[in-house]
Amino acid sequence: MPDQNDQVLQRELQYHEQLYSGFAQTHFARPAVRALREHMVERILRVTGVGRGSRVLSMGCGIGDTELLLAPHVGEVVGVDLSPAAIRQAQEDARRLGVSNAHFVNGTMADVGRQAFDAAIAIFFLHHLSDSALAAFPAEIGAVIREGGAFYSLDPSDQRLSGKVGRVLFPGLMKKYQTEDERELNSESTARLFVGSWTEVRPGTYDFGSSPLAGLLPGWRTGYRVARRLDDFLLAIPMLRRAGSNFEVIAKGPRKGS
Repeated sequence: MPDQNDQVLQRELQYHEQLYSGFAQTHFARPAVRALREHMVERILRVTGVGRGSRVLSMGCGIGDTELLLAPHVGEVVGVDLSPAAIRQAQEDARRLGVSNAHFVNGTMADVGRQAFDAAIAIFFLHHLSDSALAAFPAEIGAVIREGGAFYSLDPSDQRLSGKVGRVLFPGLMKKYQTEDERELNSESTARLFVGSWTEVRPGTYDFGSSPLAGLLPGWRTGYRVARRLDDFLLAIPMLRRAGSNFEVIAKGPRKGS
């Protein structure tokens, strides 16, 4: 009988095969969504310190829309995803754009092998993992990161005001973006999972309303940019920051042998 992790993986795979067979390709190419991904790449470069010679592993890469934007700034990007449809699209886009330093693997981290990376990223990935898989993840990802390397993740917060409002006003849209297994995570408890395996761990709030706006109005690039600037102002207020939409975990220095 398959264990809980296998059952979750199968449900996630079924959902994402559907998602990446039409909708995602169109939606993720829209101007506001692309602007959001561009902002994410700027953030990743800044907080991880990766550069022209760096090798970066991306877990749950989907169709590679973030990874293909990151590739020109680093030495190599390796994206991993369960969905064959997503990986086929990522590989096709890499060829079409002439991006030779982005490679995409269908499977899990086990399929990457014993390669070493300078950093790893997980964009909207951790909240898809089962509780046991999430607990094991910090040590597993740390094992493939070189000494002094970094990890960056971005996930929906269980304190997010946008989620509470969205479930009331747009319940159908919320379900469209969610699987039965994914859930919002608590930023502090998620960050604590990394403490034993990494020397420096810091949770933070990424946005307040700009990412939800990009999801609702994907064609409105100017609106996203205005919302992003407003976010930067609002997130300077501690009381509002706690209600932010998505949180990040930034970890540095994996403890080898932990």
